[in-house]
Amino acid sequence: MGKQGLERRSFLKVLSAGAAALLGLWPRNRGQASDHEGVSEHSWVMVIDQDRCIGCGYCTLACQAHNDAPPNIQWNRVIKAGKVGDSDIYLPRPCMHCDHAPCVSVCPVKASYKRADGIVMMDYDRCIGCRYCEVACPYGARAFNWDEFVGENPLVPEWGIPEVPRRPRGVVEKCSFCYHRIDRGLAVGLKPGEAISATPACVVVCPVSARVFGDFNDPDCQVTRLLAANPYYRLREDMGTRPRVYYLPARRAETW
Repeated sequence: MGKQGLERRSFLKVLSAGAAALLGLWPRNRGQASDHEGVSEHSWVMVIDQDRCIGCGYCTLACQAHNDAPPNIQWNRVIKAGKVGDSDIYLPRPCMHCDHAPCVSVCPVKASYKRADGIVMMDYDRCIGCRYCEVACPYGARAFNWDEFVGENPLVPEWGIPEVPRRPRGVVEKCSFCYHRIDRGLAVGLKPGEAISATPACVVVCPVSARVFGDFNDPDCQVTRLLAANPYYRLREDMGTRPRVYYLPARRAETW
């Protein structure tokens, strides 16, 4: 299909979605509990220790390799947040996997949805490329795939081997907490956050253990113990999004 045909098809999909929304044809519960939600014994969260993070960017590279993301799209960014004395402070920023996710609320076709275990997912077959979710996300965690990603991934195999299919042109991409690694590990009795193959790639690759992943429902899990023993904060809590990524502030800093 040529470029004009693809653009026409995308336009018609968006037009149809808008018309359906106006006519009330989309399910009335969109933006509330989606059909994908239910009950889970797990509640996945990530803890990022800013006192440990050195800004190496290994997490970004591993994420791009394992998820086969194009070079111009980073699901997992590391931002320089300031300086304390001679020390740089960094803010790693994956998708926050919010309990009250604006991206889920605005999606007219339920391409964005939340699993019962808290992971905010993307259904790339449903996505119509309207980019409402990208605009609604207060964390800038989503990126639109403008072009088809063809050819070799320059980060493979040095930073990892792709574990998920490439996304098509015209959809929004984002961090998935490496749900495929979690699900695959649980299926064979492995514990995410402890077993390497069942833990998000960004956590595994970190050379200074600045990232910790686990089940918040497990009182013996490292994330639960860290949050019980240390002060922490979450980004944009004032918006009521209830992110599942927690930050331990740099203890070198007096105030944040």
